[in-house]
Amino acid sequence: MYTQALDAPDPDALRAPPADASQLQQRFDARIDAGDFIEAKDWMPEHYRKTLVRQISQHAHSEIVGMLPEGNWISRAPTLKRKAILLAKVQDEGGHGLYLYAAAETLGTSRDQMIDALHSGKAKYSSIFNYPTLTWADVGTIGWLVDGAAIMNQVPLCRCSYAPYARAMIRICREESFHQRQGFESLLTMMQHGTDAQRAMVQDAVDRWWWPSIMMFGPPDDQSPNSAQSMRWGIKRISNDELRQKFIDATVDQAKVLGVTLPDPDLKWNEERGHHDHGTIDWDEFKRVLAGDGPCNRERLAARVKAWDEGAWVREAALAHAAKHAAGADA
Repeated sequence: MYTQALDAPDPDALRAPPADASQLQQRFDARIDAGDFIEAKDWMPEHYRKTLVRQISQHAHSEIVGMLPEGNWISRAPTLKRKAILLAKVQDEGGHGLYLYAAAETLGTSRDQMIDALHSGKAKYSSIFNYPTLTWADVGTIGWLVDGAAIMNQVPLCRCSYAPYARAMIRICREESFHQRQGFESLLTMMQHGTDAQRAMVQDAVDRWWWPSIMMFGPPDDQSPNSAQSMRWGIKRISNDELRQKFIDATVDQAKVLGVTLPDPDLKWNEERGHHDHGTIDWDEFKRVLAGDGPCNRERLAARVKAWDEGAWVREAALAHAAKHAAGADA
């Protein structure tokens, strides 16, 4: 249903575009103001295109690198059920990366270029994936907090002005929602039916993942270099601070159900604002991890480069098979 709405051709796009750049810009701005979706073949400002390439490729990198902290626990999951759930989740994340790389390719970049930017350190990915998973409780906490924050960030992207990105996000958000519920259920089982040691394990994981999770929404609005322009273009729909506040407000009640304490002594309900106040976020840590000096930055990047290098024969074989098939078809 939704694809029909997003794919409907714009009558204006079928007409010959004006040659004057200012007229092209005016038409683009008018479409953005009207809430139209921009398709891959539509004219767009170069800065808009580059912003999308940066954001979508970094999102794709985050999905792929994000498989590593959880993939580490597949062979150590406590039951066959948990192993199957985690396998399915890691597979989902790999699929999300592929959807997003494909969406970015519609903007004129290649997957090889994006992968090279990741491996060389030029492209970033979410800082959250540079923290270690020390116990099984970390896997559930990632599902609850990290995927919960991801959903809060990503649902507005289903209305992103760039249609290929918006379409990809619809399926991704559905699957991320399942991941969040699975993580919460895993923690709830440990808290309600586990031992004292297991409950302490859950609390320890929450203590370590809470602050990195709320950093996932990015720096404060007045310190974010790209937010204002992205919102003007309709790439983003809700600001960093608004999304972070929504996440905190929703998570406080979930923490009460679980029976865990969020590690912020300043976290309290503000009746006048109608929201929770929270403590000071350590943005120096955020910048340090994003710059490559987190607990697992080097380990994560080395793992991705190693996997890419060791998988070269698969890519070469696939290309050779495709070339042979094409040659047979042409004969």
